[in-house]
Amino acid sequence: MFKPKYPPQDTAPTPARPPSTVHSPVPFQSAAAPVPAAAGASNRPAVQLTPGSALTLVVGGSAVVLVVGAVLVSMLLAVAITAASVAVCAVTVRSILKSDRR
Repeated sequence: MFKPKYPPQDTAPTPARPPSTVHSPVPFQSAAAPVPAAAGASNRPAVQLTPGSALTLVVGGSAVVLVVGAVLVSMLLAVAITAASVAVCAVTVRSILKSDRR
């Protein structure tokens, strides 16, 4: 029950190794300076923005900025409210301790 069950041995034939080739070292010869490619010859396709796609990009970017801004403002507001409540609690505790000493 607790003995592992191993899969059967692979019976596929082992591939034959290709004959090894002997490499002879070749002395290094420096080549001439490479010629820079032409400025206009690019293999990448140019991106064409139509008025509709430009409008979509502007609206999408504006939406992202508004959402991120709303999240950051709400986080800042949460920190400010927490700080104010801690300050009120500190003043209250201080007042209670001060009146208790009298």
